[in-house]
Amino acid sequence: MSSPAEFYKSLPPITKAYGTICVVATAAFHLGLYRLEQIALIHKLVFSDFQVWRLLTNFIFLGNFSVNFGIRLLMIARYGVQLEKGPFERRTADFLWMMILGALSLLALSAIPTLWSPFLGVSLVFMLLYVWSREFPNAQVNIYGLVALKAFYLPWAMLALDVIFGSSLVPDLLGIIAGHIYYFLTVLHPLAGGRNILATPTWVYPYVLFSMF
Repeated sequence: MSSPAEFYKSLPPITKAYGTICVVATAAFHLGLYRLEQIALIHKLVFSDFQVWRLLTNFIFLGNFSVNFGIRLLMIARYGVQLEKGPFERRTADFLWMMILGALSLLALSAIPTLWSPFLGVSLVFMLLYVWSREFPNAQVNIYGLVALKAFYLPWAMLALDVIFGSSLVPDLLGIIAGHIYYFLTVLHPLAGGRNILATPTWVYPYVLFSMF
């Protein structure tokens, strides 16, 4: 059985980087190093005060240290890793581009007042879950040891559970929508004979090389 250090070292670069940033950001918040309103997605401050960092920082907060935070982190460690080591193996730039497209889709969706959320990290994690469910639709998944179902239905089951336990459905729904937009335009549409208009641009590759070190 590998040690925690060995497990962490074995993680693929993009998933490792994102998960680490989320943990560090949450720890820094609990240490009082910043306030949530300083990193939240507030459109007025982005455009009127040019606080453009909010377009990025809103993705790194998954909530306070809690059971829900642990679940989101485990989703990154499981579904993100399986994607990056599976369908995206040796395609690290494509995986990073998928996350960038997901973030851009979520920012666009959050501009709709009824879909706005100050933090889109949970939605980005849910997008990873949705893409994973489409790549491994027939995998058997056990939810909390209570219900077994095919992976294809997992995003909807997780959304239902969040609603049952009192969470808003908006973050999860945004992730599903963003994931479907990506999967349709990059997989389903090309399979039907269409052109992939979201191919990974060349400027992404240098960032991937940097993340390897």
